[in-house]
Amino acid sequence: MVTRRNFIKRAVVGSAALSFGGVLEGFSAKSYNNIVGANERIKVGAIGVNSRGRALACNFAKQENCEVIALCDVDSRALQKCKEALLKVKDDKVKEYKDLRVMLENKNIDAVLIATPDHWHAPAALLAAKAGKHVYLEKPCSHSPEEGEILIKGARKYNCVMQMGNQRRSWPNVVEAIQELKNGIIGNVYYGKSWYTNNRPSIGVGKEVPVPEWLDWDLWQGPAPRVAFKDNIHPYNWHWFWRWGTGEALNNGTHMVDILRWGMELDYPTMVTSVGGRFRYKDDWETPDTQVISYEFGEGKMMTWEGRSCNSQNIEGSSVGAMFYGDNGSLLITGSNAYTVYDLKNKVVKDVQSNIAIDPRNLMNPAEQLDALHIQNFFNAIRKSEPLHSDIASGHKSTLLVQLGNIAQRVGRSLNIDNQNGRIMYDNEAMKYWSRSYEPGWEMKPSTYHITHWGCQAAIYCKASCNND
Repeated sequence: MVTRRNFIKRAVVGSAALSFGGVLEGFSAKSYNNIVGANERIKVGAIGVNSRGRALACNFAKQENCEVIALCDVDSRALQKCKEALLKVKDDKVKEYKDLRVMLENKNIDAVLIATPDHWHAPAALLAAKAGKHVYLEKPCSHSPEEGEILIKGARKYNCVMQMGNQRRSWPNVVEAIQELKNGIIGNVYYGKSWYTNNRPSIGVGKEVPVPEWLDWDLWQGPAPRVAFKDNIHPYNWHWFWRWGTGEALNNGTHMVDILRWGMELDYPTMVTSVGGRFRYKDDWETPDTQVISYEFGEGKMMTWEGRSCNSQNIEGSSVGAMFYGDNGSLLITGSNAYTVYDLKNKVVKDVQSNIAIDPRNLMNPAEQLDALHIQNFFNAIRKSEPLHSDIASGHKSTLLVQLGNIAQRVGRSLNIDNQNGRIMYDNEAMKYWSRSYEPGWEMKPSTYHITHWGCQAAIYCKASCNND
């Protein structure tokens, strides 16, 4: 008997004799209806549903081939807001959880979307993969390079479809622009420039206060070493603390550096340099508010990323973008689903625009309609083994580039990189940042691609005395 759960699992493992699909090009409605289980919706659990996570949960719920059946957040206010928002989309029944480990025991869940703070991204994804769920993981895919390496191997071990949420990989005009580059529209591309600008306020100096009754601070910290709760961390300012966040470089730089790497067909650099600091305010903000990362690659290729968190002056007329420079011209991709090609005299030779409005500085939901294409690619990978637009191996490479920039920033010097695997060479101090510190008992293990005792399915709340894997 083919159950819905078995169908989903078979679609991932793959069968040479079968191809599972939706109503897409090459499939008629009649042929689609003849596929066993194809009309059943993929059942999704959302982990981290404040702001961006809430927007993603609603976007998933709007897809006809999806049912969001579970929500998980350590903030009860976020859970309630997300539940209310989902009811405006569909009247599906949704179960609420505070602990993602408990949610992952729900065997009705086929896939999860993860939009937690960065320090939870990789551990949550690995737990989900081990629990037999497919994973849609918001960028960055990891808090440290080692975690990205673990995720690649873990996804393979557990037969998990794992898509990173750098959604521009699925935006049609951006895809077209990248293909134009590969077809030689501006000749040999030797330099790529990317940027993000904003005008974020000071986060002040936090005060230790009692943990609010609506927040489980211990679970919020999860894999991170414990500290006392302060009033300027949750729900957003964790981005600017190294313990939990990764700064503007990974918060927004990941998107545009990924476009550069994609368009220039590059993997790992040979040298990475970063300059910057916290210049605008005197407060608790630890990561740079102004940063320029430079990358050198072999064969005469280079790229840069400029981040300005406290000065919103646009570059090339846009708050966010990527510019490619070649020996026959240049190509600009801004924050929208559009691109412009210039010749060497700065004359516009091609201009492709989109009628879908996008606000790159919207923290919650800048491009819902276009992001749905990325979600559908994720579903198609589950349903019929369609190649992911941003699988975890590709997502790790782009995440690693900006992680290397942050490491160079923190040690205060350029890094020599092995362009075969992206690892730092000849610098033991820099390699200390290759991994991260964990709260004892919450570590991700590179040797076996799982999380220690606390994540085991048989004894979900066990402590150090538990010997189960």
